[in-house]
Amino acid sequence: MQLVSPTEAGAVTPPVGITADDLPTWQTNGVVWAMAQHEGVVFAGGTFSAIRPPGAAAGSDERDALNFAAFNAATGAPTDCELSFTVGSGTATVRALAVSPDGSTLYAGGRFGAVNGTSVSNVAAVDLADCSVKSGFKVSVSATVRALGVTDDTVYLGGDFSTVGGQSRARFAAVSTSGAVTSWNPRADDVARALEVTPDGKNIVLGGDFDTIGGKSSHALAVVNSSSGATTKTYGSTFIHRSSVVKGLAVDASGVYTANEGTGGGVFDGRIALDLSDFNQRWRDTCLGATQDVTVYDSVLYSASHAHDCGSMGQFPQMNDRQHLLAESVGNPKPLLSWFPDTDDGPSGTEQIGPRTMITSSRSGTDYMWVGGEFTRIVTHGNMRQQGLVRFASGPDTGAPSVPDQVTAANVTGGKVKVSWRAGLDEDDSRLTYRIYRNGSSTPVHTMTADSVFWKRPTVSFTDADAQPGTKYTYRVTASDAGGANTSSQSAGASVTTPGTPAQTTVERAATADAYVNGSAATSTYGTHQQLAVRGSSAYETYARFSLPAAPSGMKLTGAKLAVRTSSETYAGSADDARVRAVTGDWSESDVTYATRPALGGTTLGTLSGASGPDSEQSVTLDTAEIAGSLNGTLDLALTSTGTDSLWLWASESGAAKGPRLTLTFEAA
Repeated sequence: MQLVSPTEAGAVTPPVGITADDLPTWQTNGVVWAMAQHEGVVFAGGTFSAIRPPGAAAGSDERDALNFAAFNAATGAPTDCELSFTVGSGTATVRALAVSPDGSTLYAGGRFGAVNGTSVSNVAAVDLADCSVKSGFKVSVSATVRALGVTDDTVYLGGDFSTVGGQSRARFAAVSTSGAVTSWNPRADDVARALEVTPDGKNIVLGGDFDTIGGKSSHALAVVNSSSGATTKTYGSTFIHRSSVVKGLAVDASGVYTANEGTGGGVFDGRIALDLSDFNQRWRDTCLGATQDVTVYDSVLYSASHAHDCGSMGQFPQMNDRQHLLAESVGNPKPLLSWFPDTDDGPSGTEQIGPRTMITSSRSGTDYMWVGGEFTRIVTHGNMRQQGLVRFASGPDTGAPSVPDQVTAANVTGGKVKVSWRAGLDEDDSRLTYRIYRNGSSTPVHTMTADSVFWKRPTVSFTDADAQPGTKYTYRVTASDAGGANTSSQSAGASVTTPGTPAQTTVERAATADAYVNGSAATSTYGTHQQLAVRGSSAYETYARFSLPAAPSGMKLTGAKLAVRTSSETYAGSADDARVRAVTGDWSESDVTYATRPALGGTTLGTLSGASGPDSEQSVTLDTAEIAGSLNGTLDLALTSTGTDSLWLWASESGAAKGPRLTLTFEAA
């Protein structure tokens, strides 16, 4: 099914239309092998016995779910459709799911003998109106069903079986929607793993381990007539490597796409695009790392694999780590598109393949891509716990690029300064915008763009031609994604002093101590917290201490600014002003409480206004005359408010580049 969202994700690099931001999703305690969807409900089948909430550790807060669960596509939470797939001996598993074109019936295939206690034989039909097993659909299948395709009147099956309904059927078969076996019999000589009905309903694309279809040579891939089963298109043994198989298939209005897995050297693990008009190859990619499934969304082919070497494609070289999710244009596989969320391989005891199945589902105007498999963590979310299922959306994109690092500043000829840094990384945007800030200013001295992907993060540089002689400069860099929707924190500062006699110099000081107090918890200390807070009622006050230098010889203080950064919480910003005042009383970071809060001076040194939105840099111009008296000593500042809308800021414990900073400007006296 191809979905096109009515609102594109605005901060991704086109033509990618799905963000790389993983959303809270319930988990399984085992492998998800198959998924299907209908009207914003996603059905997941596999080999598992329970589901649990997002982020929950294995074994905690679990809810029974025997090899099947249904979820709200938009929330990731389970629905009330509960089915238990069981078997008399051995391990039951669901390996294929498909919904009828009219949306009334969910078909399930795998290895099982009963669904909710109703006797079945490896294939079952479920009435979606009330999530009940259709007892009239009785088809005896001799072994595991691994693939399903459904038309208005026919259910196509693929798998390990040799008989269906007591009739000889070698790995592929078809039954009517009432359960009667049809004459359709393509006859494969080895396991069937995938099948797709073409959009016009005239042909069925088959994939698997086989070497022959209907007695004709056709390795791993074939196309047969949907009515007669006669071969429409066969593929020789060199089209797909003899040691490779087809694990998954997808179709759209113009093409067929294969997911391939190989074993041994020189195999084919990538993806093939076939034109629907003649089933001939449009393109193929030759990445190594077995592909398990593919799906198309808005002219982009998304794939689940464990790719580790795409060097033959001119993309990333052999890696020790694996990249499990990729995207490429349906028209051309090169270059790989900028969509690189990633999972782990999965726990020991499994094949450690990672993702195994993908599907898109739309609900309430947003499209969601669901990925299932045997993974247990999301690598691109700090290795967060997430087993079996994860989902992404068409928007909004909320993930900021990584902070630019390895920042350096060096003098170059002509009195200029060259600032260099390693490009940042954003998993769904390869072209980032960089802003270079000098000496604590809230206005960038330069803005530029550069491309980067996870295997190629170039050194980016800017030459500051406006640097003055004999002056110390500190530079910081931010990275923003498309449209500036998300911006990283400022980088660590890189400092340099230009040669010559200074006319002006700037000094930056990070807070040596900071804390806030809480009027609702008058005896509590918050000096070790990573955030600071300001509010009038109920009161929060923030304090910050700075060690100030003496004025350079022959110079005087002409400017002072306090820089702070709102935290990443959605509520961090405030509509109220915050006043900067001098602290006149004693306090210490470890001991200060609201009950022991220090006295403050009556003069407002500066006012912070318009601090709206999370993770944004803010600066306040301070009264220079008031600051000058603290040079060559200690300056304690307080942030207070008379309003009711709280302001949350990063503390120095979150990193010096995020915590409060004071910038002093000196000029020749």
